[in-house]
This record gives sequence, structure tokens and C-alpha cells, in this order.
Amino acid sequence: MRGPHNIWRLIRTGATFQRTGAMGAALDAMNAPARVRAAARLLGWPFAWLGYRGDPDLPPITRALTALGPAYIKFGQILSTRPDVVGVEMAGHLRMLQDRLPPFPDEIARAQIEQDLGAPVATLFSEFSPPVAAASIAQVHRARRADSGAEVAVKVLRPGILADFRRDLDAFHLAASLIEFLSPSSRRLRPLDVVGHFESVVLGELDLRLEAASASEFAENTRGDEEFAVPRPHWDLSSRRVLTSDWAEGIPMSDVAAIRAAGHDTSRIAARLLQLFLSHALRDGFFHADMHQGNLRVAANGDIVAFDFGIMGEIDEYTRRVYAEILYGFIQRDYHRVARVHFEAGYVPSDRNIAQFARALRAVGEPIFDADASRISMANLLAYLFEVTERFGMATRTELILLQRTMVVVEGVTRTLDPQINIWATARPVVETYIRSNIGPRALLRDGLRVLEALGRHGPLLPEIVDRQMDHLSRPQPLPVVVDRRPPLWLVAVALLSAGTALGALLS
Repeated sequence: MRGPHNIWRLIRTGATFQRTGAMGAALDAMNAPARVRAAARLLGWPFAWLGYRGDPDLPPITRALTALGPAYIKFGQILSTRPDVVGVEMAGHLRMLQDRLPPFPDEIARAQIEQDLGAPVATLFSEFSPPVAAASIAQVHRARRADSGAEVAVKVLRPGILADFRRDLDAFHLAASLIEFLSPSSRRLRPLDVVGHFESVVLGELDLRLEAASASEFAENTRGDEEFAVPRPHWDLSSRRVLTSDWAEGIPMSDVAAIRAAGHDTSRIAARLLQLFLSHALRDGFFHADMHQGNLRVAANGDIVAFDFGIMGEIDEYTRRVYAEILYGFIQRDYHRVARVHFEAGYVPSDRNIAQFARALRAVGEPIFDADASRISMANLLAYLFEVTERFGMATRTELILLQRTMVVVEGVTRTLDPQINIWATARPVVETYIRSNIGPRALLRDGLRVLEALGRHGPLLPEIVDRQMDHLSRPQPLPVVVDRRPPLWLVAVALLSAGTALGALLS
């Protein structure tokens, strides 16, 4: 249930960080100045008693995030792939959030399987192990089918996970509402739309039937990709809370030393991972949007094996072409082309100056391309682009949030495998191949044929559509009704009071 009562959740967030010692660790990771540290300590100390205690055996940040719940754990999983942002030591601590969280009891998992699949576990599986991995949303058991003897992975949702996520998401909605209300300039970033987009993605992850469908589609799309494998789902042993799929052996992507000891070329794996991600995003418009180390393994033959398809990204063909042109323009250092694409796609308001925008993009790109390969960062590019978009009044593109976030995550994973990887040189062949195939005369002809096909399919409906439109245009239109959308004074008072309380908690 959404409303001001969710301010309590925001207060406990800051308090938990203070009580667990995560506040100091976070300030250290951000290299916060002395005045910010002093303010955080001063404002945080009185609220510490309200925070969750967490597991004292865990490092502070990990302790705070696990105590706060699954939505916060998801955030920590993303940070674990960014040692260049949070430091190597903290990234190592956060990495345990990916697949080494405490499991829930075996009996609960078995009862849930039996309830959903309608048969005893012993009837369905001849072997069923204790949990082999546990993450924020589910845990995985290794098993063997009783009928065929095939070795499988059985994923079971954590009990009560849906209610836990809804509680956190309601608090995020409140925070976004307060941000939009108290800071009108933030509305171009569409905080509420961003939270809504995140909510739709996460809630989809909590239905394992949808994950099975995503895994099946992803496996079909990538069946021709070399050095890449996707475990296929077993539909007859899957349900909303249970997902059974092929078992696949491999070394966790987080264990770089073991990968090298097995004789694999980590630089090659890093380059291949980045190129595969870009290929899936541009070629298929359907990509794995949660590619942290916990969801990736290296098979004995060197193949990259992907798991966990609860969060998938999808972008339409037009947006893929726009995104490819932007990437290609940056790779070519053709900033006028990048600027033109932004204007043509409507990403920048038409009343802005395209030449000034191109110069601002040059200021973004040139420092990155002149840097050493180890310092060329997709994360830095996106951060600089954010500054430019703010200056030129661009709105947040919610359909690209997952793509941009995943690019940063994949870059973080590749840098753990090869710190010297040149992101742009590695991405170039994939982007150039897509540009050649989808932008130009051949693509124009293909698009024209598709338009004709669409007209052919809807031909019988065209007379009716024209008649309806002509009838609509011939009728007088009613005058628009002006609605006062200003919030009532009581809501303003509640929002201001809540914001003041939240500010104290967040600064703590």
C-alpha cells in the first residue's frame, strides 16, 4: 500500500546503514569530503537505534543490504560488478550477494515444489540435493529427473518474497513522488516512471513461468552463437514458484583464478562476453539484463554459460537502430552524427542548438578516447552524457534504462577478467556489422517491403478506418475541460513533513 506511511521504510534504511557501520564504509567508498562525513555522523547517530541489526559476521555494507531485504540486495549485486567505483575490497564483499546468501529450509522448498507440481519430490526426482546456491529471490537445488535420469537444476522462490518486494517498491514510489513534488526540475528524469519500470521488471522476475519463457526464447535466439550456452527449461516440471532447467557445469565467472588455472584465456572470454551482449541487444532486441558474475559460468570447453533469465531487456527495432548509430558515432568520434541522431529521434527538444549539442558531446567523448585503455569506461561515458542531457533538457528514456544499466554491469564483469580491455575497440566490429545490415539502401528496401506487407494484411480494414476518421473530423469537437491538478493543501503539508523526516534519515 502506497502512502506517507512508507516514510518509515526510508528512515529505517538510513538508520540501518548507521547501526551496521555501513554508513562509514559507504562514505569511504565515495571518498566523501570531511564536511559530508561530519554531517552524516551528526544526523545519523540519533536514528541508529531504529536500524536493523543484521548479521554481525558479514561485512558492514553486505550486512546492511541483507538486513534491508531483496530490493536492496539487488542494488548491491549491481555494485559488486564495479570494483572501479566501490573499490576491490568492497566489490569482493558485495559479490557474496550474487549467489551465496543464506538458504531457506529444505523442507519449505520441498513443500512448495509438491504444492505447485502436484506430486511428491521423491516421485518427480530420483535425487534432490540441499541448496547449491541461494540469491535474493530464489535458491537452486541440484536434482535428477526420475523418468529420464537427466540432471537438472530446480529453482524455488523464497517464501513471502512477493510481499517483501512490494513493501520496498512502495517506499521507492513514495521517494520518487516526493522528489518530483519538491524538485520540479527533476521531472524530466521521470523518477516515477523509472520506479514503475523497475517494478514491472522485478515483479516479472517473481513469476518463474515467465522466466522459463524468456529462457526458451533466448536459447532459440542464440542457438547459432559460438562459445555461448543457455540451459533450456523443462516445462513439465515448472510452475509460478518452481523452475526446472538443464544442469550445466562450469566455473563461476567471479573465480578468475580458477578460470585461468583451467587454462582459459580470460581476455578472450571478456571480449566475447561484451560482444555477445551487444549482439543480443542490437541483433535480437532481447538480451540478458542481469549479467553479473553470479549468473555466468565458464564451461570446460571455454563456452560462456548464462543463467537466471528473470530480468530480460527488450528494445524495439527503431530504438536499436538509434542506439547503434549513437554508439557508432562515438566510436567514429563523429559527434555531429551523434547529435543529429539525438535530434531526429526526439531525444533532445527541437528548440535546442544542434551545433552546441555536438560540441557538448565532443567534450564528453574526447577525454575518454584519449585515455589509456584501462581508463576507457562505459560508466564514465554514461555519467558524462547524463550531465549533457540535463543541460539540454533531455527526458529519461525508460525503455533504455535496462540496456544502459546492463552495459555498465557487463563492463564491470569484463574488467574483472581483463582490466586492460578496450571497450570501444571490442564493441566496434559488432556495431559496424549491425550498421551495415540495418542502416542503408538494403535496410530501406527491407523496411519498404514490410510496410507493403502490413498494408496488405490490413487492406480489408482500410475503408472502415477511413470512414471512421472522416466521420470523426466532420463532427464538432467539444471544448476541452480544464482540470485543476494542483495538489490540495493538506497533501502539500504531509509531503513537506515527510520530506523533512526523510532528509534527516537519508543524510544519516
